[in-house]
This record gives sequence, C-alpha cells and structure tokens, in this order.
Amino acid sequence: MKISILLPFKENYSINSAGAVSLFVKDTISISKYKNHIKVFGSTKDKNYLSKNYTNLKTTESFFRSTNKNYVKKFLINKDFFNTKLLEVHNRPKYISQIKKSYNKRLFLYFHNDPQSMNGSKNVTERKYLISVVDKILFNSEWSRKRFFQGFDDIKLYLNKTAICYQSTNRVKIDFSKKQKIISFVGKLNKAKGYDIFGKTTLKILNKFKDWRVYVIGNEPREKINFRHKNYFNLGFKNNNFVLNFLKKTSISVIPSRWDEPFGRTSLEASSRGSAVIISSNGGLPETSEGAIVLKKLDEKNLYKEISYLISNHKKLKFHQKNNYKKFFLDHKYVTKIIDNLRSHYNINTIGLDTNKTLRIIHITNFNYRFDGRLQYNTGRRINNGFVRLGHNVLTISDRDLVNQNKNFLDLTGKNTLQLKIIKNINNFKPDVIVIGHADSVSNDTLKLIKEKNIKICQWFLDPVTKYGPDYMNNKKRFLQKSELVDASFLTTDPLALDFKIKNCFFIPNPCDISFETLKNYTKDCDNDLFFAMSHGVHRGDLKKGKFDDRELFINKLIRNNKDIKFDIYGMNNSQPIWGTNFIEKISNSSMGLNLSRGKPVKYYSSDRIAQLAGNGLLTFIDEKTCFRNLFNDKQMIFYKDFNDLSEKLNKYKKDSKTRKRIAKNGRDHYFKYFNSTQVAKYILRKTFNSNSKTNSYWENK
Repeated sequence: MKISILLPFKENYSINSAGAVSLFVKDTISISKYKNHIKVFGSTKDKNYLSKNYTNLKTTESFFRSTNKNYVKKFLINKDFFNTKLLEVHNRPKYISQIKKSYNKRLFLYFHNDPQSMNGSKNVTERKYLISVVDKILFNSEWSRKRFFQGFDDIKLYLNKTAICYQSTNRVKIDFSKKQKIISFVGKLNKAKGYDIFGKTTLKILNKFKDWRVYVIGNEPREKINFRHKNYFNLGFKNNNFVLNFLKKTSISVIPSRWDEPFGRTSLEASSRGSAVIISSNGGLPETSEGAIVLKKLDEKNLYKEISYLISNHKKLKFHQKNNYKKFFLDHKYVTKIIDNLRSHYNINTIGLDTNKTLRIIHITNFNYRFDGRLQYNTGRRINNGFVRLGHNVLTISDRDLVNQNKNFLDLTGKNTLQLKIIKNINNFKPDVIVIGHADSVSNDTLKLIKEKNIKICQWFLDPVTKYGPDYMNNKKRFLQKSELVDASFLTTDPLALDFKIKNCFFIPNPCDISFETLKNYTKDCDNDLFFAMSHGVHRGDLKKGKFDDRELFINKLIRNNKDIKFDIYGMNNSQPIWGTNFIEKISNSSMGLNLSRGKPVKYYSSDRIAQLAGNGLLTFIDEKTCFRNLFNDKQMIFYKDFNDLSEKLNKYKKDSKTRKRIAKNGRDHYFKYFNSTQVAKYILRKTFNSNSKTNSYWENK
C-alpha cells in the first residue's frame, strides 16, 4: 500500500532544526512495517533532510495566491503522489477541503495542537465537516480529542473515527549513578511556557543549594526574559539529539506551562531519560508521564516547594527518577504499532476478505457433543451461527470430543489423533481460514503446517486473562501459547487492560444469537425479581464438594440485606447449576439479572452470561468498573458503584416496573443490533484478513 504523508507548509524536516511534527513522522516511519511504501512531502529551506523518502515541494510565494493553497496544489500534482492509497495530513485541517476535491481515497488527519486553535477546525461546523470526510482523525492526547468534540451533541456516533496517538521517543538504558545536580527547562522561553516562573524560582533554588545548576535549552525572539546567576546557563536552541543526551544527566526537569499544552514532548522525553519531572496540570501534560509531579497550583511558591523537596530528599529524588523511567511506555515501537494497525485496517491492497466471496471455514472448538445437549447454548455455537448466516461454508471440528473419544493404547491422550484429523480435513476441505476457540489440544506444530499452506488462522478466547482474575497464570499461558502463530486473536476483555502485550489482539463482545436468546421478559410480570446463576465448571455439571466461589459472599449478603427482593439463585447454597433448556425455563421467570463475573472487575470483561441476561430481556445490572458504559447507556443497562448502590437500585426498579421494562427492552434491542453473533463473526473475519470496511463495528475504539 502506497502511503503519502503531507507535512505543514514550511515545517522544517531537517536534522538540525526539526520540530515536533517532523520528529514524530521520522521516528515512526523508520520502524513502520510500511516504511518502504511511505513518501513524505513538505516544503523547507534546509537541505539536510531527516530521511531519504522525503520530497521537497518548491512553491512560489505570491501576494495574489495563498502559499498554503499553492503548496497543497503542488503536492496533489506531484508524480510521487500518484497512486497513493492512503494520505496522512499532519496538523493542517484547513488542507482537507482542498484535498477532497481531487483525492477520494483513504485519508487520515493528525492533530498535534489544540483543534480549536487551528484554521479549519476552530468551530463546530468545521470539525463536523472533518469527521464526516476523513477516515481517521488521530489526536496526540485525550485532552485534544475532547477539545475537538466540544460542542457536539452526539459524540458516540463519531468516536470510532478517532484514535489517540501520543508522541513518542526512543527507549535507552539509563545509568542513574551518572545523574548530575542539574535542573533543566527545554522549550520556548516565554510566559506561555511558564519560563518566567521557572527562572524566578530556580534563582532562589540556586541561592539556597550552592552545588546545583540550572540549564535552559531554547529561545524566543519575541520575548526577552533573562536571568543571571553563575550557575544558570542558557544553551540556546539545540537539536533533538542534543536534548535527549542532555536529559540523561539531568536530575529534575520542569515543564510549568501556563497554556493548555496539547501534549508536551519535553515531559515525555524527560521521563524516558529518568528525570524527576515537575509539570503543570494544563492541557494534555498529565498524559505525558504517569510518574510526574503535578503542581497543585502553578506559581513560584509551589514550584519552589517541589524542587526544594526533591533536592533535600535524595531517596525521594531517586524514587521519582526511577519511577518515571519505569512507567515510561510511549516509545516509538508502541506508537508506531498503533499507527500501523490503523493503516492495516484501511489497507485495501491487502489480499484479504472479499465480502462477496463464500469462504471455507474450519471452526475448531468444543462443541460438547459428549454432553448430550446439556451445553448446547455456548459461545462457540453462537459464533458458528454467525459464520453460517454470513453465507460461509463452515466445517466444525469438536477438539475435546475427538480427544475424549480417541484415547487408546497407542495414543494415550487422543491428541495425536486430533492433529491427524485436522490435517486430513484441511487437505480435503481446503479452507480459507481456521478459527480456533479454546482448542488447547491443537499443537503448535499443526499450526505451523497450516501456515505453510498459506491459510489464515485466528483464535478467540473467553476466559479472563487479567492479573486479578481467576486462573490467571493458566489462562494467560493458554492464550499466549498460539499467539505468535495466528493472524489475529480475540478476547472478551479489552486487550489494553492486560499486563502483557500481544500483537493483533482485539476485543469482541460476548455475542447474542436470535436462535438462543428467544425470551422477552420485559413483556410480562415475572414471579422472581433477580436471577443469578453460576457453576463450578461447565463440564462438571453439578456442585463440587468443598469448592468455594468468592461471589457467594456477595450474593448471600445481597439476599440478607434485601428482604423485599425475590431471588432466584443457582450454583450455590446447595442449589445445583442449570443448563440447556432448563436454564431458559428458569431465567424466563425473572425480571432482572445480575451480571457478576469472577475476579476483580476489568474493562469489558464479562462471562457469556451478559448475552443471556440482556439478550433475553432481563434488566441487567453490572459493575460500572467494567466500563460497559462505553458500550451501553443508562437507558439500556444499570451500572452500580458498590454493594449499597446495587441494593438501592434493585429495590428501585423492583417497584418501578414501567421504567424497568423499558430499560430492559432498550438493552435487548441494543444488544441484538450491535452485538449479535453475525456482527461478531463478521468482525473476526475482517480483522483476521486485515480487510477494509466502510463501517466499523460498534465497539471499535470505544
């Protein structure tokens, strides 16, 4: 895929004078998987360019023609721009309308500044135009994105067309023993950057702490703010390599901006070099460093207090330095991966999924044939139904049934037979893609053989893989076992909530299915108020003696403290778990359902119970710490903060049947519209084949 990057007019893309935008572009494309297909366009007087893939556009300045318009015109007719499949415009929203008149392919827009301060995005009308014509808008901070959407009354309609892409720097090893007694300021030497506050404060510091020095890197021709002291040194403007090397020996870095910094590169770079960082709370500065000291109030008194405290407490100074360095994660590799994933999503040249083609799919998961219909209602079948409804040819292999049925003297575990069965099926069926769900018995050697046949492979995984969830180490091991051999992985947890990273990993909701979730409990008055069911393992089928689940304490407390609520509870208190059609019959008698998963709540994780509750029209309650409010609103699902909040809301909606039924209906309608098995199956195939789509799935980029 040919990618063109258009820099702002007069952006200095040179080694000695590069600005933040140029550095960002150079650093990210140098390690991008698309680096051999990217061309950078700009207009600068300096000749020592940052990279070889740069084209300098010569423009003639005129009183009769806007130099910016002339610059964009020169770009659009340049031969190196021809056949571009993706155009990325940096920090110039006003270029978009001119570009769209002659370019109708994929278009990204990057904001490196406050959108409301830039021509072409200052008012809501301009910003709504941008979001309507640009495929993806990338912001350098969450603060900047919020500024873009200020004045919108329907933000959720557009969020999936945006992404956060922070600036980055390289990661290097830091020898903290070589840190010197240096306080630094890097940036423009003006009041907007808080330089006057910095200078006045550090003069007092130098008078008290005689062995410390202050170094200032930067200039400002429009404002003349000067400070003099024998230990106060102004080095003037220096290139980025000099700054990064200097920060290695800096102990304390101060970024006291008065204005709302959209991001703040200096704070990022200081953190990466192990400085103790002190920042103001303005704009996106707090997003640049997780370990920075944020000034409660931006003035000389507070800044003096924080610097003096660090100098006087050597252990605290070292702690803040190492903590900043430890928490630093915004390196070039991390940020480039975000950009490349977005590029891949819009890569229409990728050999991938043709939406008009019938695919041959082998779906390997546990279809539970050996349980005689007891476990018919499972997620594997839901996803399978989705593939079929999309019109694809699906061959199913139930791995655990095959293993269970083929144990013998020559194959004690039955796993060897399974591998042979898979290969034979592949040779006969000739699939386009292999979809694996919890198929632990499929060996990596088998997957390697499959990849040699140029067949796509993906895996989905439903169990919790977060640090504070149940069976964490085992689930993590199972999930990672195949991760390097598959083209995509799918989790019912937000991948960003994990304490480990995995390539091409995506969130999928637990799908509902029109043939499984057939009830509409909101249409009637039910005998019971609250339904809750759990088990000691789906394959076991009944309660296990001596086994205990932490949720039992919560549920029993709920029962004791809510005498007016009629509970219908299974899987605890000697009430056996329920399955299959029996489950449907039982759940049909309750108006509300509690979605309480094992372990500590984590973003987007839920068992498949949520699809059964909301999908069958029960008013569904879920802990707000799961962040499901990103996917549902308060008119579709009930979110509780804690035990008392849950109790209060249970009693409220028990009494208010009209509101209860309305919200339950909204929840079911919303679930079936956006999270049905067909939508989930379509998303799995699209991401696995890295294919383009005119519309994103509802949950993307939430």
